Amino acid sequence: MLEQRGLFLALEGIEGVGKSTQQALLVGWLESLGISATPAREPGGTRVGEAIREVVLHRRDLDMPAETELFLILGSRAAFVRDVVRPTLAAGRALVSDRFDLSTFAYQGYGRGLPVEEVEQANRLATRGLRPDLYLVLDLPLAEALRRQEARGASDRIESAGAEFMMRVHDGYRELARREPRAELVEGTGSPEEVHERMRSVLRRRFPETFVPAAG
Repeated sequence: MLEQRGLFLALEGIEGVGKSTQQALLVGWLESLGISATPAREPGGTRVGEAIREVVLHRRDLDMPAETELFLILGSRAAFVRDVVRPTLAAGRALVSDRFDLSTFAYQGYGRGLPVEEVEQANRLATRGLRPDLYLVLDLPLAEALRRQEARGASDRIESAGAEFMMRVHDGYRELARREPRAELVEGTGSPEEVHERMRSVLRRRFPETFVPAAG
């Protein structure tokens, strides 16, 4: 059970779907099963990654081309893979990341309008082919996700790109989840506990040798 390599899980979805809440619940559940788990976030997770995150998300004064945004995020990811993902998995720990490369395909590909195939090709250079074992794509009706985002208050540079942009990202996630064998679309409606239980069900079905039904 995860002796040779830790399990790499990526939580995905547009803003407002509850990724941070579900990350905390998932890490707690894994730890309760005796599986050491590390939370992380993208972009970020390293010193250089956090510096890039500040530029990408919070420098509203910069007129940033979509290509620049993409390459900044991929630069952060290269450090994240080298300094966080690979060492964590090599140590046999599970890694639960708030976003990974599916976000890039959805936001910079579908959202910003960059060719998705070219985004995927550039991403492979940053990751050196490393991919999550499973993408858990939290899905909400767009109106509900936007309502939650508005209720939360402050929005970052990407979140403030507008409803049409977020609709493209939302639809992009659904398309990506449909064609990606390692992705599962998880309904995000209901209480955090109800959503968490759906995630548990997916993990038990996907990895029955690790998450046996009697394990909690």
